Amino acid sequence: MKKLLTLLALVSISLTAVADEGMWLLPYIKKMNSKDMKAHGCKLKPEDIYSAEKSSLKDAIVIFGNGCTGEIVSESGLLFTNHHCGYSAIQKLSSVEHDYLKDGFWAQNNAEELPAEGLSVRFVRHIFDVTADIIGNIPSTASNEEYMTTADANKRALIEKLEDEYPGMQIIIPGFFGNNQFFAFAYEVYPDVRLVGTPPSSIGKFGGDTDNWMWPRHTGDFSIFRVYAGKDNRPAEYSEENVPYKAEKWLEVSLDGIEEGDFGMIMGFPGSTERYKTSYEIDYMLEVDNPQRIYIRGERQKILREWMDSDQAIRIQYDSKYAQSANYWKNSIGMSRGIEKLDVKAKKQAQEQAYQAWAIANTLPEERFIDALPLIEQSQVEARKENATLQYLSEAFLQSVELIQAMMLDSDIEGFYQNYNANVDRAVAKRMFQIYRENNDRLPSIYEKIDAEFGGNSDAYVDWVYDNSYLTSMEKIAQLREAEDVEATLMADPAYELTMSIVALYRELYPAVLAAEQKFSEGHRLYIKGLMMQYPDKAWASDANFTIRLTYGNVLPYSPADGIVYNHYTTIEGVMAKEDPTNPVEFTVPERLKELYRAKDYGRYADENGDLPVAFLVNCDITGGNSGSPVMDKKGRLIGLAFDGNWEAMSGDVAFEPDLQRTIAVDIRYVLFVIEKYAGAKWIVDELTIK
Repeated sequence: MKKLLTLLALVSISLTAVADEGMWLLPYIKKMNSKDMKAHGCKLKPEDIYSAEKSSLKDAIVIFGNGCTGEIVSESGLLFTNHHCGYSAIQKLSSVEHDYLKDGFWAQNNAEELPAEGLSVRFVRHIFDVTADIIGNIPSTASNEEYMTTADANKRALIEKLEDEYPGMQIIIPGFFGNNQFFAFAYEVYPDVRLVGTPPSSIGKFGGDTDNWMWPRHTGDFSIFRVYAGKDNRPAEYSEENVPYKAEKWLEVSLDGIEEGDFGMIMGFPGSTERYKTSYEIDYMLEVDNPQRIYIRGERQKILREWMDSDQAIRIQYDSKYAQSANYWKNSIGMSRGIEKLDVKAKKQAQEQAYQAWAIANTLPEERFIDALPLIEQSQVEARKENATLQYLSEAFLQSVELIQAMMLDSDIEGFYQNYNANVDRAVAKRMFQIYRENNDRLPSIYEKIDAEFGGNSDAYVDWVYDNSYLTSMEKIAQLREAEDVEATLMADPAYELTMSIVALYRELYPAVLAAEQKFSEGHRLYIKGLMMQYPDKAWASDANFTIRLTYGNVLPYSPADGIVYNHYTTIEGVMAKEDPTNPVEFTVPERLKELYRAKDYGRYADENGDLPVAFLVNCDITGGNSGSPVMDKKGRLIGLAFDGNWEAMSGDVAFEPDLQRTIAVDIRYVLFVIEKYAGAKWIVDELTIK
C-alpha cells in the first residue's frame, strides 16, 4: 500500500504533461500542469484557477442538471450553458400556445424569468484527496472482493463524517485510476433555477442531427438561466421570496476574438472516458455493443420521427427524448468508425504486449500484475452472450417502451404523462417486440403468452396490453386510484405482467454478468496500477467520471483527410449558405437573422474583417458532460461555450488522437449578438462583465 501511495505522489509531481490530452484533476494542476500551461500561453497562476483557500475560477463552474456543465457569468447568478443542455427544461415549459423550443424565449426582467421545475445546479465547494482513508488499511494481498468491500465500508464511514462536518452539502467519493485513488467532493445544491433566455431551435439547434458531431458548424448552442437562493444566499426550494444568487466568483467575458494558436482551456464535468480500455473490450464494443445500440435506437427513432413530424404537440412531447437518443446513437456510429479507421485495437494490443512483458520481468506472481490482462479477457468472453441479451432487454424494452417505465415509476407521475403519448408508445412497442424475437434466443416469458394466446402475433398482444392497461394516461391512473384494492388492481394490469417478465429474465442473466464484472474490476484495477508503475515518469490522467476537470490546448484548424484543411472558425456566411427549404427541421434560418445579416448589423460583435463569428475549434480534451463548459482564454475570460466534438475523432473516449481531436465551441460573440441584436434583450448583456 505504501508503494502505491508513493507512486501516486510521484505521478502528482510529474511535469511531463501533454497539453492536448488529459482531463486534469484541479488539486494537481500546480504540480503537474502549470509549466506546460504557461508554455502554451496561459497567463494565470494555478491559484487563479483552483484554490482551496480563496475564490478561484473553479467557483464559477457548476454541474447543470444531471449531465451538463454551466458557468456563472454575473454577480447575480446568471448562468450560461448549451441550448441542448437546457433543452429538457425548455421543453417542459413549452406548450402548443407557448412553444419556446420553436420560437425561443427572452425574459425582459427578473420577474419574467420562468421557474424550471426539477432543475438544479451544483457548486463544488471542497475537494479532498482521501485515498489513504479509503484504501490505506487494505492489505496488498487482499482479494478483489475484500479490497472493494473494505473500500466501500471506509467510503460510507467517511461520507457520514464529512456530512457532519459540512451540513447540507452533498458528499460523493468516486474512484479514480481504476479505484486506485479516491477524492471526496462536497457539493452545494441549488434547486431553484429559472429560464432567462433561449434562442429558437432554428438557431440553438441549427443543423440538427445532420450536423451533429460535424465540422464546419454553425449552431448557436446556448441557453441562459439564473440561480436563485434564499435571502441568506443559501440553497432553497423554489419560492417567490427567493432572490438571485449572489456569486462570489463569475467569469468575465472577452470580445477580443480568437486567432489560430491562441491558448484555450476548458473547465467542466466530463462524464465518461475509457482510455484504459483493452483490445478485448474493443472487440465487444465493435462486434456487439455498438451495433446493437445503433440498430435498436435507429428503429425507435424512425417511429418517433414520423409521429413528431405529423403532430406539433407530439413533437414538443418527444423532442428532448429523440435528441437524447439520437445523440448517443450517432456517437456509437462515429465511435466504431473512428476506432476501426484509426486502428485503435492494434495500438492497444501493442501496449498490452509491452505491459505483459514488463509484468513478467518486474513483478512477483503474488502481486497479480501478470493476471490483469487475462482477467479482463475472461470477463469479456465468459458473459458475452448474457451481456448482449441484457443490453437488448435494456435498449428495446426498459429504455424504449414507456409503458414499462410507467410501471416502474416511483415519483413524478404527472411529469411523466405530460410528455407521453400512448399511440406513439404502442407503435414503438410493436417494433421492439418484433426485433427482440428476431435477434435473441433468450426470450422473456411473455413471449410464451404471445404464442399461446395470440398465435405468435406480438402486434396483437401489444394492442391488447395498451387497450387494457391503466397506465396509458393520467385519466386512467385516476381510475386506478379509485379502485378498492389499488395494489391488487395494479398487479392484475397487463403492463405489470409484461414488466415482471422483462425483469425476471434480467435477474436470471445478471449473476453471470456480475461474476464477469468482478473479474473485470480486479483486472482493470491491477492493469492501471501496473501501467503507472511501468511508466513512473509519465503524467497520467484519470478517466472522466463526471467530476470537475481542466483541459487546455490551443485554437487550431485540422486536416480530416488528404487535401482537405478545415479553418479554425466559422461565420454567419455559413449559416446563410446552409439554409435548406427542403429540410426545414434542421436548416431553417429565422427571418430576423436574415435581416441583420443583410444589413451587416453585427455591432461590436463583428470580427476585424466585419464578419460575424459563429463557432471555433480548440484542441482540448472533452467528452459528454462537458457540454456547456466555458472555453476560456489565457486570462481566464469567457470566449465560447463547448458543445461538441468532431466526427473524425469519435474514438477519442477510448484513444485520444491529437492530430484530429477538436472541441467545437460557439463563439461568445455570436451568443451575445443573438441576445442583444436578434432578441433585443440587451439587459442581459449589460449584466455581464465584458472586457
